[in-house]
Amino acid sequence: MKKIRFGLIGSGWRAEFYIRIAKAVPEKFELTEVLIRDKEKGETFSKKFNVKVVNSLDELMKSNPDYIVLSIKRGTVTDYLIDLFKKGIPVLCETPPGETIESLEDLWEQAKKYNAKIQIAEQYFLQPLYASWLKVIQDGKLGEIGNINISSLHGYHGVSIIRKFMNVGFDNCVIYGKRFSFDITETFGREGMVFDGETFSCTRDRLTLEFDNGKVAFFDFSDPAQYHSFIRTRQLTVQGVRGEIDDLTIRYLTQENIPVTQELNRIDLGKYSNQEWSHFAIMLGEEFLYKNPFANARLNDDEIAVGTCMLLMGKYLSTGNEFYSLDDALQDMYISLMMDEALKNPNKGVRTSTRPWAETK
Repeated sequence: MKKIRFGLIGSGWRAEFYIRIAKAVPEKFELTEVLIRDKEKGETFSKKFNVKVVNSLDELMKSNPDYIVLSIKRGTVTDYLIDLFKKGIPVLCETPPGETIESLEDLWEQAKKYNAKIQIAEQYFLQPLYASWLKVIQDGKLGEIGNINISSLHGYHGVSIIRKFMNVGFDNCVIYGKRFSFDITETFGREGMVFDGETFSCTRDRLTLEFDNGKVAFFDFSDPAQYHSFIRTRQLTVQGVRGEIDDLTIRYLTQENIPVTQELNRIDLGKYSNQEWSHFAIMLGEEFLYKNPFANARLNDDEIAVGTCMLLMGKYLSTGNEFYSLDDALQDMYISLMMDEALKNPNKGVRTSTRPWAETK
């Protein structure tokens, strides 16, 4: 596959991921230019990251990128996307693509109208661990999945894993939820680990999603502790007819119905005097469930996943094979919005309905 040349719109924390990835894997990616409309801000950004910065979309497109990465503030994503649709520019969009049901439906209509070439950079299912869990499910080791308990990702990110792991497609569901609040000791800040022992109040959302096909998702997330705490961690349980995922433990039955219990084994280079430093693979017994597509590149798991989105976007443009479609992203965000509605009405059922992007599914 030829080197992917991409342009970048945005200058925030998430946009910086794409710059780091391009510099870490120059044989696969080339960042042409970054669009920052504020000239002074753009000059500062250019010096800080040693990248070319332009101030208009027309200037950005003169460098002939294969596609544009859109990574801007949430409130302006929908309008910017529609402008790119009208210009016929392929786009890899950071999540979410909209913030209200109305904006999601408008975006869908505009995407159809202009036959937009778009994929969404929903990266979590491409992280090494999530990709390994998904491989276990897709290989059929657990049989038909009946329920999932996920306590690791917020909102639409969590929904994306629920829908993909349980294969519920665009089924409707009834959602029950309640928000709690608990004190927790701070352990991590912008400068790294924190040791002053200060506490703060942290919300914890507990929701149940009962899908029409009988499958059930139990959602549990503590914001912001689970992303940034050394004393709160993630938990994942996926149960099927013939086995379960229990974090790093996989239990399943062989064809002869013999129960097997195995642990996921993560292989990282650079430990115990090894002079490398990178993630290599995840194994289950003697089987590779996942191999890093960026061998020897110094990328963390999230950067690996975002980089994989970038690779898959290139393949999408050459083959038409989608990896995270707009309708999937719209469905994830829609369910997330309905989860918010359920939290506003504790323990009362909130039912989803079929939206325009799901009418033919």
